[in-house]
Amino acid sequence: KAETNNVRAVMEGPEGDDAKCSFHQRMFLEPQEEKRSIRALVVKQAKKTCSCSPAKIKDCVLGFFPILQWLPKYKLRECLLGDVMSGVIVGVLLVPQSIAYSLLAGLEPIYGLYTSFFASLIYCIFGTSRHISVGIFGVLCLMVGQVVDREVERAGFDLEPAVLSVLPGTGVDGNSTGNGTAQELLCDKNCYAMAVAATLTFISGVYQVAMGFFQVGFVSVYLSDSLLSGFVTGASFTVLTSQVKYLLGLDIPRSGGIGSLITTWINIFKNIHKTNICDLITSFLCFLVLIPTKELNEHFKSKLKAPIPVELVVVVAATLASHFGKLRETYGSSVSGHIPTGFLPPRPPDWALIPNVALDAIPIAIIGFAITVSLSEMFAKKHGYSVRANQEMYAIGFCNIIPSFFHCFTTSAALAKTLVKESTGCRTQVSGMVTSLVILLVLLVIAPLFYSLQKCVLAVITIVNLRGALRKFRDLPKMWHLSRVDTVIWGVTMAATALVSTEIGLLVGVCFSMLCVIFRTQRPEAPLLGWVAESETYESLSAYKNLQTKPGVVVFRFEAPLYYINKECFKSTLYKQTGVNPIRVKAAKRKAAKRMLREKEVAPGDNQTSIPMDSVPEPVGFHTIVIDCCAVQFLDTAGIRALQEVCRDYRDIDVRVLLAQCNPSVRSSLIRGEFFKEGEDQLLFHSVHQAVDFALGTQGHSAPK
Repeated sequence: KAETNNVRAVMEGPEGDDAKCSFHQRMFLEPQEEKRSIRALVVKQAKKTCSCSPAKIKDCVLGFFPILQWLPKYKLRECLLGDVMSGVIVGVLLVPQSIAYSLLAGLEPIYGLYTSFFASLIYCIFGTSRHISVGIFGVLCLMVGQVVDREVERAGFDLEPAVLSVLPGTGVDGNSTGNGTAQELLCDKNCYAMAVAATLTFISGVYQVAMGFFQVGFVSVYLSDSLLSGFVTGASFTVLTSQVKYLLGLDIPRSGGIGSLITTWINIFKNIHKTNICDLITSFLCFLVLIPTKELNEHFKSKLKAPIPVELVVVVAATLASHFGKLRETYGSSVSGHIPTGFLPPRPPDWALIPNVALDAIPIAIIGFAITVSLSEMFAKKHGYSVRANQEMYAIGFCNIIPSFFHCFTTSAALAKTLVKESTGCRTQVSGMVTSLVILLVLLVIAPLFYSLQKCVLAVITIVNLRGALRKFRDLPKMWHLSRVDTVIWGVTMAATALVSTEIGLLVGVCFSMLCVIFRTQRPEAPLLGWVAESETYESLSAYKNLQTKPGVVVFRFEAPLYYINKECFKSTLYKQTGVNPIRVKAAKRKAAKRMLREKEVAPGDNQTSIPMDSVPEPVGFHTIVIDCCAVQFLDTAGIRALQEVCRDYRDIDVRVLLAQCNPSVRSSLIRGEFFKEGEDQLLFHSVHQAVDFALGTQGHSAPK
């Protein structure tokens, strides 16, 4: 019973050798003083935030630029060799992948190199992880490419060029015009596509920085491992489908929107007779080289000091074969074309496009930061250091905002390249600087040499790098054995992402996983408990053998929060498990009483009137129900009312209901909900064992008033 906001806890205790325990020894749990009001806390936090001191400014600067903390302490002898080796290897691997993923994003190859260069460099300044590699990620490239294709088609480039505003003194290709006045110039399809991608990247970065500023990293908890895995696998099917036309040398439009995967395959089979045999043979030969070598790299990764850069070897060999064999002129093979050296002048995003891409940037931003934060925390835990999730959101946000002014598109952490960095001796983000230098060398000197590189080779590289995501199908039996719910979430997300669209697939996955959580709390496990002999432990009767039950006492556990969704399930399960529905028992008693009254009215002088046995309710086989609340995390008003109704209904048939193992939050909710009313005996117990002993000790006594 609650007395002046104190919940009475019944404690058992010995009283001599002859007495087993005393049930009159009670103690009051004094609650802590209430926390300060919200207003006082806000004022205190505001004062703390707005205060300024040299030490606080220094901490703020060092926290925002982590490179200022670790670079002065850099240990040359211990870290330099591993960082340089890993940086060079990752840079070599990034060059062909950057060119290949540019096609996936619907952009020119040079923009992929720009993106990898700036992302690696900027993350070194703002990131807190020592190991992750930030760069181009295939799934994000696919999502960017879908937006680019939609906007390019909406701009009508198949009919006529569109007009794009450019910076003063620059042309449509970003080169200087020598004119210092702003002007409206014709922009070709590639230029407009890059403007769309840069604007989308800028908005995605703004969202990520805003998430870091408002500390909403908790959003990533709604993206479970199974959901992300299913999303990446489903998107991988879409990526693979988008690259098939390059493998076959087909010139077909890129499908977008809902059902793009099915539409693309229909177009492929409609045009299969136009297959370029040269591109098909080249693709087949590249697969024969890349797949076995990649498998050897994985199989012997513990013995190899560095993985074999087979992608670079294939790119160089294919470029030489295409150039000297004149495959473009002779067989009509599609090649990468001119890749300029150096950097284009910076150009701001096209502000007029922001309303068109603002909504598309939301899933891109969420996926980017979720993957980056999860990989950062995974490798930090593995190597024994800590990362700051909000700073990681700042880092990946600036990796998108700043490069968007330099003709780049969206980036995030990439698992495959991060694993390569780790396995080749990476210690710090100095390796990222080395990677940027390798890509810079390519941009300044080597890039034009890839003019004759066939696009089918780049498509093969993209598809081969999808092996990790597609291998998830091999893990399905193990996943099904561990958790069927997670497996279903994976399958639904994968199917929706592949068959509908990437954005809708992500939304379907999040909604479906949340529904699964709701359904699991709507109909949770609710077993009866039995006593483990010679202990104070109670466990489920349906899960364990050789458990004992106390006469006249039923112990019931509800393994979920008690709130408006499952309150009816709570009551119906309790009635079913105990075998007694108090409402029906009360109705049967009233019915029997009325029948007895009618019988007396018919024969008022006959005191021996017989009552049919089937009209008399059967006696209840217990006198107390103990509800184990250890798994009830919280109560809402509907849950409190459900408990009150259960206690009242059972009290009407002379059955007492006791609560045990309520956490402080539940106890507080019960007090605020006036569960403990004057004149009613509502007791809380620290353990089920105490509640059962109390019930047995007070058997036969009337409830205290």
